[in-house]
Amino acid sequence: MQKVFDFLKDAETYYLATVEGDQPRVRPFGTVNIFEGKLYIQTGKVKDVSKQLHANPKAEICAFKDGQWVRVAGKLIADDRIEAKQAMLDAYPMLQGMYKADDGNTEVFYFEDAKATFSSFTAPPEVIKF
Repeated sequence: MQKVFDFLKDAETYYLATVEGDQPRVRPFGTVNIFEGKLYIQTGKVKDVSKQLHANPKAEICAFKDGQWVRVAGKLIADDRIEAKQAMLDAYPMLQGMYKADDGNTEVFYFEDAKATFSSFTAPPEVIKF
C-alpha cells in the first residue's frame, strides 16, 4: 500500500471513477493519505461524488507518471471519525481554508478489498492487494 500511496502522491493528480445509475463518472482528485493502515481519499458531502459513493461504493482510481500508471479498484468506505478527517486535513493544510474536520461537509473514504495494478508498456504488470 505504501508504494500505491507514494505513486499517487508523486503523480499529484489521479482520476476517480464512480457509477451513477448505469453511467460512469470520472473526475480529477489530489488527496491521498494513509491513516491507521488504510489508504484514504477526501471530498465534500455536498458533492455528487459523495452521493455516488454512498449509493455504490465500488470505485477505481487511475494515475500516470513517468511512463507508468496505476489503477486501484475496490470499495470506498466512508469514515465519519473526526480523527480520520483531521489526519487528512493535516496532510493537506491548503484544504483547511475550505474544510474543517467537524464542519459536517468534510468526508473521507478508505479503500476496502483494494487491488492496485501497476502497468507500463515496458514491464509486466505488478499487482498489490490491500
